[in-house]
Parts: sequence; C-alpha cells; structure tokens
Amino acid sequence: MKKYSIFCGIALVVLILDQLTKVYFERNYTLGQFKVLIENHLYLTHVRNPGAAFGILADSPWRLPFFLTVALIAVVGILWYLRSLPATARGMHFSLGLIFGGAIGNVIDRIRLGEVVDFIGVHWYQYHWPAFNVADSAISVGVAILLIVSLQEELAQRRQRNATPQD
Repeated sequence: MKKYSIFCGIALVVLILDQLTKVYFERNYTLGQFKVLIENHLYLTHVRNPGAAFGILADSPWRLPFFLTVALIAVVGILWYLRSLPATARGMHFSLGLIFGGAIGNVIDRIRLGEVVDFIGVHWYQYHWPAFNVADSAISVGVAILLIVSLQEELAQRRQRNATPQD
C-alpha cells in the first residue's frame, strides 16, 4: 500500500480542493457573475460546461454517457498503469494522482449536475481562454508532468544504451 501513498494522497488533495472550490462558487456566485482579479488577465466566475474542453459535445444528447464512459476507461487505465510502475517512479505516481483526482472531480460534477462547474477565467485583453477549474488544472499539469518524466526516462535509457559497449 505504501507504493501508492503519493498517488492516493495527491488524488485525494486534488479531489477535495476541486469539490470545495466548486461548492464555494455555487454558493457564493450566481451563474455568470464574475470578479476581476487582474485587469485584462484573470477573473473568477461561475459558469457551467455541459461539454468537454471548449464546450465540445455540449449539445449532444449522449454526452453524459459518453463522458462517463471515457472517464471510466481513463480511471481503469490509470489504475492498470499504476500497478505496473515501480515504487521508485514517484514522478509518475504524482502525475497520475493529479490526473486521477481531476478526472474523479469532474465525474462527480457530471453525475451530480449533468455538467461541470468552472470558475477560473484567463484572458489577454479580448482573447479569452474558456473557464476552467481545479480538476482541469490538475489534469493538465498531470499530463505535462507525465510527458516530461516519460521523456526524461526515455533519454536516460538511450544514454545508457549508447554508453554500453556493443559486442
């Protein structure tokens, strides 16, 4: 069980932060309300996203079963992959914990509300990025760390192969 402590701890922290922040915005902001934090760059808001990133599939009648199926496949895939990792692969455990916690956080919203609560708005003057939440951030950071760690491991293996004398 100790092998999974980083994964479980990170996933739990992400899930708790995600759900607490969403509840906060549901209770303290009306839909569409926003508060500017940094003029022309950052604001808080309360919006709902029935679709995926950028509202993809928002109007589809099968969006909820589709998103829940994709999330289930992702969760099973993460847990399967996690089992194959050595206890020393802490970066991988950390990144998978971020992704797992974020995925579960958004699944809870989809089951509870049929859509996801978003509240962080980023923009550069008139150029706006779609609003997002803690779960989305954790998934994005987790994927980035996963890619970086995977690339580092691949480079280390290549260096080791190249350093080994050939027969």
